[in-house]
Amino acid sequence: MSDLTMTRGTGNVFADLGFDAEEARNLLLRSQTMMALEGWYRASGLTQARAAKELGITQPRLSQLLKGKISEFSLDALVNMAPRAGMRVGLTINPAPKVRMAPVKAMPATAKEAGRRSGRQTAPA
Repeated sequence: MSDLTMTRGTGNVFADLGFDAEEARNLLLRSQTMMALEGWYRASGLTQARAAKELGITQPRLSQLLKGKISEFSLDALVNMAPRAGMRVGLTINPAPKVRMAPVKAMPATAKEAGRRSGRQTAPA
């Protein structure tokens, strides 16, 4: 029998690999978005050229994404591609433990809703 020890992961492989907390979170978000985009591409049946056009990028850029070249993509670039693939992207912000925050009013989801809350009229969509 060997003397193997098992350590429970943090839930973020990048943190487990030793990246600092900020970089590990960013890498995790980028990898999740890249996997979602890859899944969209695989299910789409499109050629790489056509899928790249749908995403607003070049075919070589899509090839980099499909090869998992995470260092080639910013989170911002990936988040901008996701809606073009028919995905909704959201952001949830939670305070870290021991961080005190004043209550924040929820922001309206749409401009139309913002107009309703303020009493202003918005142009029809």
